[in-house]
Amino acid sequence: MTDHPPHTAHTPLDADEVLDVVDEQDRVVGQAPRAETYARRLRTRCAFVLVRDAEDRVFVHRRTPQKLVFPSHYDMFVGGVVGTGETYDEAALREAEEELGVSGLPCPEPLFRFLYETPEHTWWSAVYQVRCTLPVAPQESEIDWHAFLPEEELARQLDVWSWTPDGLAAYRELLARQAAGEV
Repeated sequence: MTDHPPHTAHTPLDADEVLDVVDEQDRVVGQAPRAETYARRLRTRCAFVLVRDAEDRVFVHRRTPQKLVFPSHYDMFVGGVVGTGETYDEAALREAEEELGVSGLPCPEPLFRFLYETPEHTWWSAVYQVRCTLPVAPQESEIDWHAFLPEEELARQLDVWSWTPDGLAAYRELLARQAAGEV
């Protein structure tokens, strides 16, 4: 697990972490601290991992208020930024194990990539799925509530809860690709 410096309710996590900056073709063109990439809308990389348990329920969680982006929002993916020099696959496994509080998770299965862009944010996003049959102990610095929800319950909450916009975009892209038989 990554050691995090102590933080208060007003201190965002990992603002100084250095990330690769990429172009519209997902080629590395530089590096910058995470806070600077967000402030200047520099394109980075992110891994999203949809986690299902043995009963095919989806791991859903609420992010802590200390998160730099989308604090206190719900998400149906675990994951996060791809570190400098790290591959999407490495980031997906690292982030999933860290956030779920497990080790020995199978390598997440890559599903697709897409470019997430809004007026505020932009990142290349690699979407994965993995089955976790291990008992989870989510990382308290990242997650302040969690549950494995049946897909029907998740669908009922899509228009009710405040979701991370990028996670919601990734989930809707996943559903569209599933409906088209692409994943």
